[in-house]
Amino acid sequence: MTERVRIGTRGSPLALRQAELVAAGLRRAWPGLAVELVVIRTSGDRLAQAHLAEVGGKGLFVKEIEEALLAGRVEVAVHSLKDLPSGTPPGLALAAFPPREEPRDLLVTGRAAAVAALPAAARVGTSSPRRRVQLLASRPDLAVEPIRGNVETRLRKLDEGAYDAIVLAAAGLRRLGIERADAALLRPDEMLPAVGQGTLAIQIRLDDAGTARLVAPLDDAPTRAATEAERTFLAAMGGTCTTALAAHAWPEDGRLRLSAFVATPDGRRALRHGETQREGTPAELGQRVADRMLAEGAAAIIAAGQAA
Repeated sequence: MTERVRIGTRGSPLALRQAELVAAGLRRAWPGLAVELVVIRTSGDRLAQAHLAEVGGKGLFVKEIEEALLAGRVEVAVHSLKDLPSGTPPGLALAAFPPREEPRDLLVTGRAAAVAALPAAARVGTSSPRRRVQLLASRPDLAVEPIRGNVETRLRKLDEGAYDAIVLAAAGLRRLGIERADAALLRPDEMLPAVGQGTLAIQIRLDDAGTARLVAPLDDAPTRAATEAERTFLAAMGGTCTTALAAHAWPEDGRLRLSAFVATPDGRRALRHGETQREGTPAELGQRVADRMLAEGAAAIIAAGQAA
């Protein structure tokens, strides 16, 4: 049996915490296994203040880690699934998805406990087109402004008064053990989560059967099913980091339910669709929802986002 596994990860506190969770899971599954974290600085880290759409999108947070994996410098890579493009590079595989953390978004404010309670023209920090469009759908008066940096940096900017509120993934704060009395979970009907939000992806080389066996105990079947539905939808839609697009799958009454959303950057054109899996695979559910939305004009909506 393999005696040592090296995990490639970004160096942010959240990325390190996520890698440590995977390392702990491996040690529980395989007592005596030596697990080492290898910090890899990505292009996204070096361009921390740039707008993602201008410098290459979310893939910048994984490119160098995937290169290290392919080169054999690490055996495992741990990613936030929502940072991964819909396609997997040749030679690599997403081998396991641990149980999903809370997938919803959090509104963090100095005082208000809900979007509706924010003051008129409040400054809300988010660089996500998905979040921006959904915020403005309920509160057109808000000043939605870009914000970059890790979780701690964004919270500090809020506390220093640069924003009246910010929107963050709840999973990040939970994994870091950060509790905020001024944080409120946003319901999916007011803020549908990003594809893969709250899910960790364990990536390995496609031909590495030994590592595949090691990470197999960490795979969670319900999380994998949701992942297959959401990522199939994303791939079929062809959205990018400039697209206001969301998809969230979850078990409901013993079946998988997928809800999806896409809108133009200004939010004037939007489509929503939801469907429950009654037959077929989770991937087929994701494809059906995408096909329905494409038939209703989603391609033109996505094109408008890419041209913006």
